[in-house]
Amino acid sequence: MIVILDFGSQYTQLIARRVREAKVYCEIFPFRTPIAEIEKRKPSGLILSGGPSSVYQADAPRPDAGIWSLGVPVLGICYGMQLMTEHFGGRVKKADHREYGHAEIEIDTANGIFGGLGEKLPVWMSHGDAADEMPRDFVRLAHSRNSPFAAIANPELRFYGVQFHPEVHHTPAGPQLVQNFLTKVCREKASWTMESFVQTELQALRDKIGKGHVICAMSGGVDSSVAATLVDRAVGSQLTCIFVDNGLLRKGEKERVDKNFKDRFKAEVRIVDAAKRFLAKLDGVDDPERKRKIIGNEFIEIFEEEARKIGPVEFLVQGTLYPDVIESVSVKGPSATIKTHHNVGGLPERMHLKLIEPLRFLFKDEVRILGRELDIPEDILRRHPFPGPGLAVRVLGPVTRERAELVRRADAIVEEEIRAAGLYDQMWQAFAVLLPVSAVGVMGDERTYENVVAVRAVHSADGMTADWVHLPYEVLAKISGRIINEVRGINRVVYDISSKPPATIEWE
Repeated sequence: MIVILDFGSQYTQLIARRVREAKVYCEIFPFRTPIAEIEKRKPSGLILSGGPSSVYQADAPRPDAGIWSLGVPVLGICYGMQLMTEHFGGRVKKADHREYGHAEIEIDTANGIFGGLGEKLPVWMSHGDAADEMPRDFVRLAHSRNSPFAAIANPELRFYGVQFHPEVHHTPAGPQLVQNFLTKVCREKASWTMESFVQTELQALRDKIGKGHVICAMSGGVDSSVAATLVDRAVGSQLTCIFVDNGLLRKGEKERVDKNFKDRFKAEVRIVDAAKRFLAKLDGVDDPERKRKIIGNEFIEIFEEEARKIGPVEFLVQGTLYPDVIESVSVKGPSATIKTHHNVGGLPERMHLKLIEPLRFLFKDEVRILGRELDIPEDILRRHPFPGPGLAVRVLGPVTRERAELVRRADAIVEEEIRAAGLYDQMWQAFAVLLPVSAVGVMGDERTYENVVAVRAVHSADGMTADWVHLPYEVLAKISGRIINEVRGINRVVYDISSKPPATIEWE
């Protein structure tokens, strides 16, 4: 296992992605994690992320000093390298020339992390500070025009530092550099696969659940389907899957769940109609954080009510993913909370059921790979992500049954036309959002003043970053024409061309 300590970098999740792509398991921890907690994980190496701070500031984030005497290799990236430099007696100062963007480094010592990478490498720099003096017993591995110490190392201690970011795709040799650190320096074996994950997780689930009973929050999406299948395989008849129709689902979702899962599981699948209940709780609420918390609380209340009907139930399974955790509870140390996910930060503090989240440390694409390992049909695994709070966060402003129905019908048209154009499997997500504004229009020679819908379609690998899809004009025209003609109450359609960051994928 590799431990990644986060100092607030926007790229920390990408470091984890690169490590896992090399088939090595890793987890992200806040920079302030005590050394005792790190030692419990028995890591074979540490990676220190970048961050926005300057190490020479009094309040700069610093790790437990015990990390330097753990006896395992350390790779410091950008701010992580500067921490290493300062700790071992070198000097870091504000750079004479800041570097943001593409740069080229020249390799001085082609061993360790630079083995087999050539003499010059294009890299991505993003720093205003730089090492001015190397620590004693360290050697220079690389330099650039503006960074005399673009990479340093103490080969005896197996400490390496790079001023650039090997985790971003703008550093083409970055994945190989990370792999060199994992395999040549940490002596890790590329053994973390979904096949091994299944075997480990099945045993862990059986050990945790024992002979008890567990319920699973079922939504019909990829995450909950994979989580439910994994637990079903682990404990079978001890599981009851509960699908809650909250009135905020995609068109035909309840029927789809009934068809896809009732005959596939050893577990019982229950469908609970709670649309009136959710919509009543959301009446007049327009703040997105309040919506998420209300929905999270209501889900838990329903699950606990159903649990009491079943009998003694101790556990609740959820399909929580790593990006949900990262965005909700700031596991990234000093990083900001972006938004509360209803199934993470939106849960009530006092909950009678104990959570089981078998996918908690997986990214979306890893979950799909896991699903294939579990023989889940492709039509389920290829479905676009759908937010846990459902259409509540795609109706901007107060949610009503009528407004939810408008966006549900518009959303169905978006999916139908994207599929008809053969584009559905080529993108991460496509959906409709009902805006809290009305616009003037003309229909049948009469003035209208009706709702506006925004269409959103993005490419992404794991949901942490995303680029908008350049949909063909003819596809956009069909989507717009159908929504305006078929969904009474909408007279204008716009297309969202924002990337993440700065925008998030969902609007709320």
